[in-house]
Amino acid sequence: MPDRPIRFLIVDDIAENHMALEALLRRDGLVVDSARSATEALELMLRHDYALAFLDVQMPGTDGYELAELMRSTERTRGVPIIFVTAAEMDEARRFRGYEAGAVDYIFKPIDPVVLKSKAEVFFRIGRQAKELERQRDEMQDIARHRDRVMAQLKAHADNSPLAFVTLDRDLCLRSWSKGAERMFGRVAGDMLGMAATASGWLDAQGAALLAGWLNDDHDGAPRFSTELLLDHVDIGPIPCEVYGSVLADGPGQPSLSLQILDVTERKQAEEVRALLIGELNHRIKNTLANVQAIARQSLRQSDSLADFERSFGGRLQALARAHSILSDATWASAPLDQLIDDQISSGTLDADRLHRDGPPVELSPDTMLRMALTLHELGTNAAKYGALSAPQGMIHLSWRLDAGRLILTWRESGGPPVTPPQRQGFGTTLIGAAGGGDAAAVTADWQPGGVVWTIAVADGVTQLPGAPGSGAIPGLQVPPRPRALKGARVLLIEDEPLVALDLRYELEDAGATVTGVARTVAEALEAARRDAIDLALLDGNLKGEPVDEVAALLDSLSVPFCFVSGYGREHLPQGFDHAPLIEKPFRPDTLRTILTALLAREVPDAAE
Repeated sequence: MPDRPIRFLIVDDIAENHMALEALLRRDGLVVDSARSATEALELMLRHDYALAFLDVQMPGTDGYELAELMRSTERTRGVPIIFVTAAEMDEARRFRGYEAGAVDYIFKPIDPVVLKSKAEVFFRIGRQAKELERQRDEMQDIARHRDRVMAQLKAHADNSPLAFVTLDRDLCLRSWSKGAERMFGRVAGDMLGMAATASGWLDAQGAALLAGWLNDDHDGAPRFSTELLLDHVDIGPIPCEVYGSVLADGPGQPSLSLQILDVTERKQAEEVRALLIGELNHRIKNTLANVQAIARQSLRQSDSLADFERSFGGRLQALARAHSILSDATWASAPLDQLIDDQISSGTLDADRLHRDGPPVELSPDTMLRMALTLHELGTNAAKYGALSAPQGMIHLSWRLDAGRLILTWRESGGPPVTPPQRQGFGTTLIGAAGGGDAAAVTADWQPGGVVWTIAVADGVTQLPGAPGSGAIPGLQVPPRPRALKGARVLLIEDEPLVALDLRYELEDAGATVTGVARTVAEALEAARRDAIDLALLDGNLKGEPVDEVAALLDSLSVPFCFVSGYGREHLPQGFDHAPLIEKPFRPDTLRTILTALLAREVPDAAE
């Protein structure tokens, strides 16, 4: 090797001969070692590799011939070239013995320097070539080891990859089929290798034509392509795949096609579901906006004043919002009718103490649920204005049954003022009639003197559930028969939306309450609650992204009644405060006053009216 010197060995028992030979052989890149005996020579040859050994024939003890025979009997020294150095006349017997012992040449004393140098030069070059070959051998071994390691890594990656790696030759015959391909298509390599890709049904004719076009492309270098193909799974059938191809040259006129394949079945299904959901969402949003628009226009058209419009439109909008909350909790699947009735009670539209309901458990589809929410709201509002709920002893009897797949719901009022049919049909009556899904004959009203009886037949979107009929009230819900006034109450308003806070403040002050302050952060709320004397607090469910658990806990510790005002459902509010009512945004002013006065009456019996 270039960085390692070539070594010669001189074995002679006479020091002067060593000096003479070494002087003649001296040159760059050459190291000459000397030994005075066969034993010393063998020790040196165990430590170093020699390109040439000069052995004196006549040495005491073990002579040159015997040393040569020892060298040939040992694996390490067997290949060292030997030149005998002698001053004796050579007969044929002695010459034959030398060659038999492994000599490659003889040099006679006195030594001719030209002869010595020319012969030494040959072995010096041979030694250098041997070193170079060793270097090249070592490099090739390193390259081979690196190649094997890289190939093992590539194979491991290919076998464990979610991609399928497939190689096709010019005729589209399969030359490689990875473990990923076996998993992806349910076909083992032994059945696929050597077979035309179309013969097994894995690749159809259209796909084969496309891949053949890639192979026949005249681009320079290694062109890369991509496409989507349907490739056959042995059990499932065609599955959508993204295919990435690289054309490689295996030799003149012998291209091959390396494919990396990704199964995109789940992504395609997700895209279809997403498109369906987006379409459904757009449909629902537009329908909802159209309903809100219709309610707003009709409410405005039939309202006698702006205040009348605000009450009617706000109540109907609240009914829709609460129905949407129920459906959102059910991920827009069917929701129970009993839950809708409970919601009407919690909002103050119906009085649990004056409602008797009876019917089997049923679920309503989203569209039917929204229509029924508006219907029950209108029925409850009308009953509170003109019917049974406007009198202290009035009662509502709400019953339903299933008849040939239809829901027959009966709303019967009793104990109210005498009933007479209305002179004209208002928008509220139209909304009640919408519960039948647009069929005018599905909704009828019987204006009996003792109380109106509505019968509503719902043909679509009704599913019966197993279980007992619904009960008449919400477990644990306290709804006072008559709300108490807010006048004189000191209220802390905790709300981070300025417009919402302004609206709440207006409603509270309009009811006669005093707003002691508006806190917009958790820190402000904690400080105000500790500092101010307050009778009541309205607490937003989230303040600028911060949870309000600490504020709720402080209000409880101070025995200050409070309610949540939030767009979140109960499950997203601080846990452990179920005693605090929830007013959902957007809120109705009458609902706000009802719940707050009920809270004051329950928590602060001596609050001023």
